[in-house]
This record gives sequence, C-alpha cells and structure tokens, in this order.
Amino acid sequence: MPTLHDISHEPGRTSLPVEPPRWADGALKVAQRVIEALFGPPLTREFTVRYWNGMVEWPAHESRFTLDIRTPAALRRMLLPPSELSFVEAYLYGDIEIDGDVESAVSLGDVAAQRIGSPGKLVALMREVMSLPSSDDEPTDSKGRRRVARGLLRFGRAHSQRRDAQAVRFHYDLGNEFYSLWLDRQMVYSCGYFPRGDESLDDAQSGKLDLICRKLRLASGEHLLDIGCGWGALIIHAARHYGVHATGITLSKEQAAFARDRVEREGLTDRVTIELRDYRDLPRDERFDKISSVGMIEHVGERRLDDYFAVANGALRPGGLFLNHGIVSVDGARPHNKIDAVLGRVWKRGAFIDRYVFPDGELLPIATVIGSAERNGFELRDAENLREHYVTTLRHWVDRLEHREAEARTIVGDVTYRVWRLYMAASAHAFNVGRIGIVQSLLGKPDEAGRVRIPRSRADLRTAQTTNGANN
Repeated sequence: MPTLHDISHEPGRTSLPVEPPRWADGALKVAQRVIEALFGPPLTREFTVRYWNGMVEWPAHESRFTLDIRTPAALRRMLLPPSELSFVEAYLYGDIEIDGDVESAVSLGDVAAQRIGSPGKLVALMREVMSLPSSDDEPTDSKGRRRVARGLLRFGRAHSQRRDAQAVRFHYDLGNEFYSLWLDRQMVYSCGYFPRGDESLDDAQSGKLDLICRKLRLASGEHLLDIGCGWGALIIHAARHYGVHATGITLSKEQAAFARDRVEREGLTDRVTIELRDYRDLPRDERFDKISSVGMIEHVGERRLDDYFAVANGALRPGGLFLNHGIVSVDGARPHNKIDAVLGRVWKRGAFIDRYVFPDGELLPIATVIGSAERNGFELRDAENLREHYVTTLRHWVDRLEHREAEARTIVGDVTYRVWRLYMAASAHAFNVGRIGIVQSLLGKPDEAGRVRIPRSRADLRTAQTTNGANN
C-alpha cells in the first residue's frame, strides 16, 4: 500500500494514503474544523498538518514545519483547558510532534489568539473540542517523567534565600555535560554580541565579554565582583585580559565546581575566586571597584529588587561602576485593558517557563529596574538594548541543541530535551517580536563630590580590545 511519502506534494492539496484505516471517522472531521478555526484554511497557513491516520494538509507555499497530531484525544488534550500550558504539554509529552522550524511553530499561539478573539468564538470552538474522544487507542508519554518545579513550595516564600537557591539549582544543575552540548566553548549562558550579524557563536560571546569589560573601564589591579558568575567566563576573561582580581558568586553547585576547575586549569587561582554565595550574604565590609551582573536580575523578583540594588551599592566603592545585564519585559510596561487581564489569567502566559524551566523568574519593565537602582543610590550612565543580538544567540543555541539531539536525550531524557528546545525557540520568538528585551545598564555610584569615574564620551568603547597591562 502506498505511504504518505509516495504521494506528490501539491501546494494546498489535502493528501491521503490509499485505504487509510479510519480516515472517514467523525473525529477527523471535527479535528479538521478545529484546526481551521484556530489557524485558518490549509492554503493560508505556513505549515503542514499531519493527522493520526496519515492525512496531510499542505499550505499553498513552502512549509516551515509540520504539526503532527498523533491521536484525536491528543488534540483534545492540547486545547483543554485552553491555555498556553496545554499547548506546550501536548508537545512535551508526545501528543503532538513539531518537525522543522520550532521557532515558527511557537507563533501558533499568537495566531490562534488573534483568530479566537471573542468569548463566543471560544465557546463554539470548545464545544467542537469536547466532542473529540478523551482517551487514546495508543498511550502517549503524557504520564512520563516530569521535571517540574512544584516542589519549590516546601522551601518557603518566593525569593526567600532558601527558595532562591533551589530555584537556581533547578534551572542550572541539569549538568554541565548538557549545557556544553549547545553553549560556546567558554560556556557563556547569556546574550552574545553580533555587531555584524554573521559572527560565530564563539566570537560573539568573546565579544560580549570584552564589551562588558570595556563598558566597566576595567583597569589592572582593580577588584571586580560578578554577581551570578555562571561557569566563570566573564571573570576569567577579565582577569586574563584586563589584569583584575575577580570574585564570582553563584548559587549553583554545578557551576561553581566547573568554574573552580577552569580557574585552576588556566592558572588564575591567584586572581580569581569562586564562591557559592547568595548576593544577600556578601560581607558588609568588603568593597569592589567594579561590579557586573549578567543574567542574574531575572531571578531577583520585584519584591527583592530594592534589596538587590542596595546590596550592590553597598559593595561598590564610591565613584565605581556597576553593569547590570538582564532581560526586561516590554509587554509589562504597556497598558492593558480588563479583557487583556482576564485573557492573560485564562491563557496563563508564562506558566510553562515557571513550571518547567525558570521557576520564580520575573521579567520587569526597564523603568522598574532603573527606578529601583536610582532609589538605592545609583545613577544611570548608559544603556543599550541588545534584543536583536539575543534572537541570533538563541537561534544558534536551538540549532546546536537539535544537532546534538541524541546526546541530549541520553543525558536529560526526552521530555527535558523537548522543554529546552521549545523554551529557547519561544524565547527567540518573544525577543524577535519585541515582547521582551535585553538591556545592559551602566550604573555609577557617585562619590561625595558627585563624581563617577567614567569618560565624557563613548569613544573608548569603539576601540579594539585593550589589555590594560594584563598578561595574556
């Protein structure tokens, strides 16, 4: 009997294998109506739909990906309850498959939200969905191993020190072997810097590290504090190329062990120290010339934001500089009406990341971040949004992860591989459409005379990398 691959592809054509086993059942017709209500007629879509019996609906033009619906009940679970989390978990646990460009597939939620723009349409759609069977002929992996963050509740209130430590470890302690599959050679887990756009990931991350060092105007002999130092790339770069003494703090045991080993291998133990420490536990009597914080503020939370900046200000010498690099919410700064608020609660945007990836993470508007910094003694001296750079970074990461799929599944399992593939693709989409941004804020701590040690112009930032007398 011919298979699906034996049938030639004609744009817009609905194709069926010969004598498919259940193609005319009522569930298939319902499923087709539901998919059309959500995403439009086949010819208008940018993707292919494959149903459980082999029927395929092609778009009019080139297909970016294929949405493979495994069973009628799989579609029901994907849409009940109607929320972002239902969509996501259908993919995570094998009810649906996404073959091809997963970043394009992420936009399906936005397409559906625009097409189902009224309570009446939603109710009509849900009637159709509820007529689909609720159980499968063949079981999916919906009861498979779930690595979720619900257990954090037993560690107290969000952003308490005990719970923050567990949240950070949930996110970062998947294992250095997993992260090394798709990060660059220095293990930099933050936005790269692509001034031309065609740099390699390794070059973009080295460029980002140097950009931070130059913005801080690091000089040989200074003492740098890196809050949330990750695997140690920034402080190692700063010590090697700028001659500073650097202290990095992290809550991740996996990261700390990796960073300490790398510091020792590179012969920098006399200049670089890695501490397993919460930022709130920094010694009150220790002062630093410069401070960096890259990808840390997302863990802080609005309730603790003033504490975060107060601690950083207290740890910085007068006249010093603090570079804060973090993701910000653009949507969160925009006005929303009551309908938006209700739909937001129903749709539960962000529930996927909070449950599976980044528990207790909060993305705040840049005005909220800068306002807190200023309340706690800082002065904004410069700011740069690297949103487009993060889109490119994330696309590199997704591509590298997909190319190491078999190894990733062996290390972390099928569900966690899917979590990270989807999470990074969804993040690329959110940056690309301007829902979130990534801002480097250079903050100064004026001395008693109101001075901050910073040049009058940005001219020095446009020069090539300098070593300030450091040993290379």
